[in-house]
Amino acid sequence: MVDFGGWDMPVSYGPIGAEHVATRQSAGLFDISHMGQVLVEGPKALEFLQYVTTNDVAALTDGRMQYSLLPNAEGGLWDDIIVTRMGPERFYVVVNASNTDADLAWMQSQAKAFGVQVEHLQGQAMFALQGPRAERILQSLVDAPLNTLHYYHLREDKVAGVAAYLSRSGYTGEDGFELSVPVAQALQVWQAILDEGKGEGLVCVGLGARNTLRLEMAYALYGHEIDAQANAYEAGLGWVVKPAKGDFVGKAAILAKKDAPARKLVGFELIDRGVARDGYPVLNADGVPVGQVTSGGPAPSLDNKCIGLAYVPMSLAALGTELGIDVRGRCLKARVVKPPFVPSHVRKA
Repeated sequence: MVDFGGWDMPVSYGPIGAEHVATRQSAGLFDISHMGQVLVEGPKALEFLQYVTTNDVAALTDGRMQYSLLPNAEGGLWDDIIVTRMGPERFYVVVNASNTDADLAWMQSQAKAFGVQVEHLQGQAMFALQGPRAERILQSLVDAPLNTLHYYHLREDKVAGVAAYLSRSGYTGEDGFELSVPVAQALQVWQAILDEGKGEGLVCVGLGARNTLRLEMAYALYGHEIDAQANAYEAGLGWVVKPAKGDFVGKAAILAKKDAPARKLVGFELIDRGVARDGYPVLNADGVPVGQVTSGGPAPSLDNKCIGLAYVPMSLAALGTELGIDVRGRCLKARVVKPPFVPSHVRKA
């Protein structure tokens, strides 16, 4: 157990590699109750979210979810978030654990001009059930068919008889679901899922495997790939910036880097044996530090080959470019490769 964003969280329930492999091959159950859940309500809720996020919230219909960014005035990022339209004047937003208080305070300060309510949805636990057998495990606990719940959609449902927000997305690259349920019934739901998954290879999964799973998919982690100084285009997240929608916070500063980025977030794999950890310097051919590893480590799905993400100058960002990684005073060779490092199995159809 470790402190994570002010929460006691499990790093693992057993070997991290085994939890990782179980999620890829069968299913994993994650406690993600640390994530911040926020309701935005009011006649101008859409107008407000259009202003404080980068994506086009107007493209959403009821029940549809959207990955987006919460930018600051300087063009950096307060957070990456998920926005779901629950109705024309009601939206459900999920933010990162360590940023919940700051995000909430900032959104509330901006909401005053729009006359909307931004409320921290407390008293809710959240779980994620991920993996190729996730649908089979969960189906017996819900009444409506899960094959009608499409990727990046949410519906209000009951899981094991408990009212829930039930969505289909995930942070692992596998098919899977997220459930937001009242804390008072959380253990009941958790145990019901474990009971249903006994014969399906379901395991509990902690933060360690959650990190290796998302790294194999090259998904951004706040505080690593993105932060208050990161530009969306440099981080490879320009696809969730929609300038045509109109004005939004930090728009000009964000767009300034669109055509002339100073750096780029790239995927790499080590050629030499070793492990490139978060924060290790990236070196050019002359051995001069030119960047930094944002996330790195062995990939269980790739026989523990070391992979990672790093910011490098544009001159070193092309696929196949060789880099050096300073691993405790040793320069290990690495190669720029195209992420993700493993195929995605999310159900987009």
